[in-house]
Amino acid sequence: MASLWNPPVASFSPIRPTLNPSKMASNFNHTLLRRGNDTGIGDGKGVSSSLSMAAGWSSDGGDKSTRKLPVLLFDIMGTIVRDPFYEDVPAFFRMPMEELLELKHPTVWLEFEKGLIDEAELEKKFFKDGRAVDFEGLKSCMISGYSYLEGIEELLNALKEKNYEMHAFTNYPIWYEMIEAKLKISRYLSWTFCSCKNGKRKPDPDFYLEALRHLEVEPASCIFIDDRKKNVEAAKEVGIVGLHFRSADLLLQDLCRLGLDISPDIHRLNSAAST
Repeated sequence: MASLWNPPVASFSPIRPTLNPSKMASNFNHTLLRRGNDTGIGDGKGVSSSLSMAAGWSSDGGDKSTRKLPVLLFDIMGTIVRDPFYEDVPAFFRMPMEELLELKHPTVWLEFEKGLIDEAELEKKFFKDGRAVDFEGLKSCMISGYSYLEGIEELLNALKEKNYEMHAFTNYPIWYEMIEAKLKISRYLSWTFCSCKNGKRKPDPDFYLEALRHLEVEPASCIFIDDRKKNVEAAKEVGIVGLHFRSADLLLQDLCRLGLDISPDIHRLNSAAST
C-alpha cells in the first residue's frame, strides 16, 4: 500500500518487457477483472478453466511443470498488515491527520521507501520546519501498531500448506524488518520485492516487470493482491492477474473462483488455526 506518508508519485520507465506480456495474457486478464464489486471476478463462471489454460495450472493442485503455479505477489500494508500511520501516528504526534500531512516533509518518506536515504536523514528532515522528532518513540509507535489484518494469517497459512509460492511486493522502507521481527511474515512468504531494496515503487510498471524477470514466470502465471486499485490496475497493464483486496474472506472467495487449490471455508481455516 502506498501510504499517506507521501503524495502518490509514479516514475514510468521506458523499459519494455522482454516477456511480451500483451501476447501472453489471456482475455481473462483484460475483461474478467473489470467486472463486479471491485473484485473483477464477476460470477466466476469459466474463470477456473480460463486461468488454468493461461497460467498452466489446474484446480486440483496438479501443474504442468515442477513449479506450482500461480505465484502470488502480496502487498503488505493494508493487505496483510494494519498500517499504524492512519490512527497511531497522528495520536503519537498529538495532532490531527490533516495537520500532520501539512507539516511533514513532502518527499522524505518516499525517499526513505526507495532506499535513497537512511534513518538519520529521515529523522533530520521528517518535518518541513526541522523540528525535533522523538524518533525511537515513533518507531516504537509503529511496531506497536503492526498486526495481521483479520483472517489474513489463516489464509496465508492455507496457501502455504498447498505449497503456493508467495512473495511480498510492497512500497516500504527498511522498517519492513520491524514488521518481520514482530509478525514473522517470512513463515508464509519471502520479502523479495520491497521498494527500499529494489529502488522502485508501485505503480511504476518496471517494478512489476522486474518481478516477472526475477521470478522467470509469465505475467498470466502471477496473481497480485493489493488494497489500492491503482496498483492493481498497473499490474493488469503488464498482464499480471490483479485482485483488489477488501478483506480476507473476499480474497479467499476470489482465489477459489480463480481455481486455486484451497478450501473455500474460511470458518474451517480460522478454527484450525486456533487449535
